[in-house]
Amino acid sequence: MIVGVLKEIKTEENRVSMTPAGVEVMTGHGHQVLVESLAGVGSGFGDDAYRDAGAAVVTTPQEVYRRAQLVMHVKEPQPSEYGLIREGQLIFTYFHFAASRELTAAMMSSRAVAIAYETITDASNSLPLLTPMSEVAGRMAAQEAAKYSERAQGGRGILLGGVPGVPPATVVVLGGGVVGTHAAQMACGLGAKVYLVEADLNRLRHLSEVMPKNCFPLMSSPATIRELVKVADVVIGAVLVRGAKAPRLVTREMLKTMKKGAVLVDVAIDQGGCFETSRPTTHKAPTFEEEGILHYCVTNMPGAVPLTSTVALTNATLPYAVELAGEDWREVVRKDPGIRAGINVALGRVTYRGVADAFGLEYTPVDNLLISIP
Repeated sequence: MIVGVLKEIKTEENRVSMTPAGVEVMTGHGHQVLVESLAGVGSGFGDDAYRDAGAAVVTTPQEVYRRAQLVMHVKEPQPSEYGLIREGQLIFTYFHFAASRELTAAMMSSRAVAIAYETITDASNSLPLLTPMSEVAGRMAAQEAAKYSERAQGGRGILLGGVPGVPPATVVVLGGGVVGTHAAQMACGLGAKVYLVEADLNRLRHLSEVMPKNCFPLMSSPATIRELVKVADVVIGAVLVRGAKAPRLVTREMLKTMKKGAVLVDVAIDQGGCFETSRPTTHKAPTFEEEGILHYCVTNMPGAVPLTSTVALTNATLPYAVELAGEDWREVVRKDPGIRAGINVALGRVTYRGVADAFGLEYTPVDNLLISIP
């Protein structure tokens, strides 16, 4: 199969979907790999490194889309790419469809097969392709919270860990999954007092056993969140509903009760955000203020640390890319329920319930779609 690796064009996105080491693996399996020129520069990989690994370096995204049967991205296709996507083509990337009706409509119109990293599952029903970037984003969330808590950045002017004789900052983390756990660990490591809010009691029991002593896991409820935000210097939104919009856990009315200059970091912004006042931002303009509260809502946080993120991403995605390139996607999906869970839109149909529910669209189970294909 011909596999295409595109240069990312989303603002300040420096990751690339495959390293030269990944290309070597793909070519070793007998596949041809096209890499758009300069695709890896932001992650420290020049065109020559890809050529040495066996890739053909091409000059335009148009050529990648025209020739490749499997196209790999990191972020979702941008509007300038919609017209390049072909019927039946496999597009393998982070889509986060539930956050964008426009993207969903575009992929339906293209009649391509959209395979979303973020909904692929493994044997334990975890999300193996979302996990590495969630780890990065969670750790970054604490770093960004510390940075924007500085007065020069618009924050309250508070050091997360305090110093002897001065109390540390209070950090509230909403969600005890991969993002939330890593954010809480980093904030604890900086010395903050951390409340980790989670709705699953069994998960809370686990977190109570493994988290540092300055982390206090609490059962989530509207009342708990309402009281915690009043004392918070930082709130990190780390809530995930697989393939669906994130729930809005912090309202504008709650913001009015918070300390002025407190910082909100919305890691759930890719799925629509878990704060009512959130809106997507970029690395060039990462923050805005609402009700006196500083919001950080960058949609591609790991793109700021591509030397780490690209290698971590390729480590996770490469086995799936090899599998998808090995035979017809319909046979792969019939055999592999994990990849089947990644099919969000295919041949004009929405095949993931969370996406259909987000926009009131008809839902077609993947198995039903496969039956209808000759």
